[in-house]
Amino acid sequence: MIGAGRWGNHLIRNILEHPNGELLAVVDRDRQRLQAVNQRFNLEAAGVMLSQDWHNTQDLPAQGVIVATPATDHETTIREALERGYHVLAEKPLTLESETAIALWELAQKQQRLLNIDHTYLFHPCVERGAQVLRQGRLGELRYGYAARTHLSPVRNDVDALWDLAIHDIAIFNHWLAEFPVQVQGTGKIWLQSQGKTASQHLFPEGLADVAWARLVYPSGVEATIHLCWANPDKQRRLAVVGDAGTLVFDELAAAPLTLIQGQLTQDEAGIWQPSAVTPEAIEVAPGEPLRRVCDRFLEGIETGQSCDRSSGAVGAQLVRVLEGLSQSCREGGRLINLS
Repeated sequence: MIGAGRWGNHLIRNILEHPNGELLAVVDRDRQRLQAVNQRFNLEAAGVMLSQDWHNTQDLPAQGVIVATPATDHETTIREALERGYHVLAEKPLTLESETAIALWELAQKQQRLLNIDHTYLFHPCVERGAQVLRQGRLGELRYGYAARTHLSPVRNDVDALWDLAIHDIAIFNHWLAEFPVQVQGTGKIWLQSQGKTASQHLFPEGLADVAWARLVYPSGVEATIHLCWANPDKQRRLAVVGDAGTLVFDELAAAPLTLIQGQLTQDEAGIWQPSAVTPEAIEVAPGEPLRRVCDRFLEGIETGQSCDRSSGAVGAQLVRVLEGLSQSCREGGRLINLS
């Protein structure tokens, strides 16, 4: 396990609890983080090696490496792990450039090793069930989608709010619509970390946007808009797809997180449009921790040699390309960018 930060802790817990996985080592450059994770999980007592340099762990009989470091470190670490023959599970995004993301996926195929990306929401029971509802055609003809992902923190210093947050909703829209955007448009604003104050100035020369708006245009004509912010105390985790016969809503903070609201507009005798047949329905969803499912697929893939289509490096590279296009649009004043 490389990286013992906030998300690394969640991954460590899942591997420790998994009947088919054994954690051999945890690596983090920050000694205090290592001490904290050791104390939390009692790692040394369980025989888990702790190191500030992952090269010190390479004599261990490990088959896989999990990378949960800042995105700016991903390319070098993942490449080295694949070249050394490890299967890799990496935190999103795969990299910060589509060219390097594609190169890593090609390297994984050449090495005949897994490269899975932790797009956790694609394994969320609500997202899986929502995809089934859409395939059943219960929304009628699809029209558009919208999402909001806001909170007060965590504020990162390696990527902006767009790169940190948008990938979740883009992945869900792509999965639900079974399409990949052909055009994107983005705008954003910077308040906290302006030029010269970030850890990745070469990638975000103007600073890190604290709020962003993303527009996705799909081949079918469906469009989706996403509002993203890490400086907003109004916490929202809501995504919806609208059709001419209803709307499917995934709201993580609601008592019923997946809801189908069927209804439509019809004209009365006077020609006035009136709502009709409005019927909200809470969709039953099986329980399950999404991150546990991510780890299930990774460990299963190591045993069987079969990659998971939902979390493959190919999917990761596609999502990086969308974010790359959105960033380009932000830099160019919101110009509509063609993805090709």
